[in-house]
Amino acid sequence: MDAQPTAPVPPPGCPAHQPGGRVPLYGPEYAADPQAYYTYLRHYGPTAPVEIAPGVEATLVTEYATALQLLQDSGSFRKDARRWRDFNEGRIAPDSPVLPVLAYRPNCMSSDGAEHLRLRQSITDSMARIDPMRLSQSVERISDFLISQFSERGSADLVGSYAKQLPLFVFNELFGCTADIGDRVFFGISGMFEGINAEKASEVLFQAVGELIALKRRKPGEDVTSWLLKHHTGLSDEEMLHQVSLLLGAGAEPLVNLIGNTLHRLLTDDRYAHEGGLIEEAMDDTLWENPPMTNFAAHYPVSDMEFAGQKLTAGDLMLVSIAAANTGPTLSAARKAGSNRAHLAWSAGPHACPSKEPARQIVVSAVENLLNRLPDVEISVPEQSLTWRPGAFSRGLVTLPTRFTPIKPVSRPARQSTVQAPPRPTAPGARQPEQAGVWSKFLNWLTK
Repeated sequence: MDAQPTAPVPPPGCPAHQPGGRVPLYGPEYAADPQAYYTYLRHYGPTAPVEIAPGVEATLVTEYATALQLLQDSGSFRKDARRWRDFNEGRIAPDSPVLPVLAYRPNCMSSDGAEHLRLRQSITDSMARIDPMRLSQSVERISDFLISQFSERGSADLVGSYAKQLPLFVFNELFGCTADIGDRVFFGISGMFEGINAEKASEVLFQAVGELIALKRRKPGEDVTSWLLKHHTGLSDEEMLHQVSLLLGAGAEPLVNLIGNTLHRLLTDDRYAHEGGLIEEAMDDTLWENPPMTNFAAHYPVSDMEFAGQKLTAGDLMLVSIAAANTGPTLSAARKAGSNRAHLAWSAGPHACPSKEPARQIVVSAVENLLNRLPDVEISVPEQSLTWRPGAFSRGLVTLPTRFTPIKPVSRPARQSTVQAPPRPTAPGARQPEQAGVWSKFLNWLTK
């Protein structure tokens, strides 16, 4: 192997060519080859100066042991974004695209200490009540419906027509959304992720979730929203609004990307194509090498300090590069030694993902059912022509065009759904769904 140069060359278009320049983790160049950026960032040491959006500076942790130290040291580093110094001092534009992700909200992701434990307990207890059998049936039902929308064509974009939609449908069912509320939840989350009129989309989402909570207070059911409302921690209406919105939003984006990235791996890696039957292995390889959330886990130093050889100021934005840590020398060695799930794709420490097992089950079931229904599905464009969505936080394809032998759509679900049927027509002047009945269409399909 050739020796590494002592001064690595920054990736194309990187302002780090200039002294003091920060490495940009956004734009088409970064999206096309993020590993080139991570390789360059490692020459700074365990942490590196980056820019995650125009004018938004952060310190990125790229080394595994250092990432674990930060994630587990809740005394020195806090999650509460009200500590963010650049935001408090007016250096972050009010329309910055990172604010919907990083802004403080009264939920377990943005809290610390006893308050975090209380809010997180309500989530872990409620999510633990999900019946794995019911979840598998739900995913299969929804998968059948989505496939039925394109199966006769013999071609489909498996990101737009499948991966982007399935997690939102599953969550709508698990959280007990009616037709009207579910349509607006779908519209709101999709718009926030795509950055299209994100402010309006966020408003629609929060209003829909507020209506869902009010409905479940009046008519509780066997769903996550009702379980959260009944939890002994006694969540307030505001806490309920932000907890449910967090679970719907922060849960959907990683699953969308993990389904899409796992399908990409299965359809483009010859090893899986030849051996087959390796869905969980393909998912784990994806979590290692192409994780759905790449640079995340925002933390803020409590005080001025030295960390990993760098001087930090209280309130600096710190991010963990899951993608860089996973593919760095330390974890590469652990992986070769057989530690297949030591990666950071689910984070670590007190804020590690509280719903890892349901998430894994959703992805495996979604991919397995698709491949069972469309056994000869294959990518229909050259792999090098695929494009990845730009952005510092997540990793996902824009499209995944495929072809397959056309099949007749499944007309009926395997089992009847437990979600509520579409409500009666709304009265004149009532709020109408923001999107043309995506969830309603599924509920109607269930009753055919």
